[in-house]
Amino acid sequence: MISIILPVYNEENQIYASVQKIRTILLSEKLKNQIILIDDGSTDESWSEMQRLTGDFNNVFLLKLSRNLGKEAALCAGLEAADGDACLILDADLQHPPELIPEMVRLWREEGYEVVEGVKATRGNETLGGKIAAMTYYRLFNKATGINLTNASDFKLLDRKVVEAWKSLKEADTFFRGMSAWLGYKRIQIPFEVQERREGISKWSVQSLVKLAIDSITSFSTMPLHIITGLGIGLLLFDVVLVGQTLYMKFSGQAFTGFTTVIILTLGIGSCIMISLGIIGIYISKIYDEVKGRPRYIITEQRKSEVKSIRRRIQ
Repeated sequence: MISIILPVYNEENQIYASVQKIRTILLSEKLKNQIILIDDGSTDESWSEMQRLTGDFNNVFLLKLSRNLGKEAALCAGLEAADGDACLILDADLQHPPELIPEMVRLWREEGYEVVEGVKATRGNETLGGKIAAMTYYRLFNKATGINLTNASDFKLLDRKVVEAWKSLKEADTFFRGMSAWLGYKRIQIPFEVQERREGISKWSVQSLVKLAIDSITSFSTMPLHIITGLGIGLLLFDVVLVGQTLYMKFSGQAFTGFTTVIILTLGIGSCIMISLGIIGIYISKIYDEVKGRPRYIITEQRKSEVKSIRRRIQ
């Protein structure tokens, strides 16, 4: 059985049609399936539309989170609730093309791949600034962690053993793409074109993307802390050169007032100290979050299909 996992946030206008399309593909391939929808604190009528699905189709399982905890928390809830032989994650807006599901399942079943991951063939209609930012982030993440996530996505099929290994990772602050890559296992990449959204707009803001980038890098690497060490060594070397120059000018009778130099050094060193404290603060906050031991998510409501067979014809 394949468990299809879809995190949902404010998708009232398309979640029903999205599930219909996915089911059409699954039924055409005669794939035994379970569809898990996780409402990540939607503020529209997404939950009502999801409930309608349980009344119309079988093998649909709903989870409602207590508030908007983010996509990572929703993915955690879905993976921990799934009981299929493999789990397949895709976006509820179907920017991850469900037409690739049969090929992903074939690679898993027939060729023995334990992770089949969708990678973006292109960045779609993303702006030039967005493409440059994404490229910069991927390079930084690769340098910091040794894990290549270039054009990676959450569109993945994971074998049950991979899911169980992922569930054994207990950190509170999760990053699904990085964690699934860190696990290893026999894997293959399959390229896909990012589809246009039929309804609504992306839920990712610039601020949330920057936060995700910082959280992911600091969750997987201590390199930013080593950068502080390097910065300190660099400033020490610069100080040695400056002291040597100052003493030389002093004893050669060429010394002159250094007020400008003092201001520049004070501002430069002060900036370095504040940035260093900020980086250290990020790691301390992560330790704080981990030692609190709070759950990754809280489920307030669950619902399963009320039918044993399809009562409505799929359009």
